[in-house]
Amino acid sequence: MGSAKNTSKSANDRRARIAEMRRAERSRDRRNRTLAITLSAVVVAGVVGFGAFVLTKESDDSDKEKAAASAPVAGEKSWDAKKLGRDHVTRRVDYPMNPPVGGDHDAVWMNCDGDVYDKAIPEVNAVHSLEHGAVWVTYNGEAADADIKALGSKVDKTPYSLMSPVADQKGALMLSAWGKQVTVKSAKDPRVNQFFSKYVQGPQTPEPGAACTQGRDA
Repeated sequence: MGSAKNTSKSANDRRARIAEMRRAERSRDRRNRTLAITLSAVVVAGVVGFGAFVLTKESDDSDKEKAAASAPVAGEKSWDAKKLGRDHVTRRVDYPMNPPVGGDHDAVWMNCDGDVYDKAIPEVNAVHSLEHGAVWVTYNGEAADADIKALGSKVDKTPYSLMSPVADQKGALMLSAWGKQVTVKSAKDPRVNQFFSKYVQGPQTPEPGAACTQGRDA
């Protein structure tokens, strides 16, 4: 009898221990699931939050660029675009401003797909490029080598822009678009980016989308 009771008690103890182990295991599983869900929620929230931050920053940057592009460029000179001739000519043209910002011009445009010329280019071809919406960066002998290099790098990366020396211009560094022109102090002048943002294929362009390749190349 005693042996049967001991055997029964031992079996009950084992069942109790097994049940307790299973309860502990289920409890661990619940904790692990809760932890996993919580961590997943934190990760998702972080990703969503970061994405929202990036989108907000990009939106803010875009708004700033738009605001800068719409604001007047300090010190900019403007000419009435409607009064600038647009005829194709084969003769030399005496432009009233240097570098010219518009007027009659050659039938062939100067390549302006980020083209950097180290020698003077024909004005009549460059003006045609402006008609297509290009920004023309020019410099004279007073310009610092570092500024010439920096502006050349910017032009090289910017479709619808070109750069060349103009020895007899008044300013060391000048930027021109159709009917628009500004003299800047250096390549770091914030008006450089503003002028590019505003006038590369800008609203002043008489022929937006016209080619800047397959024209004249020095």
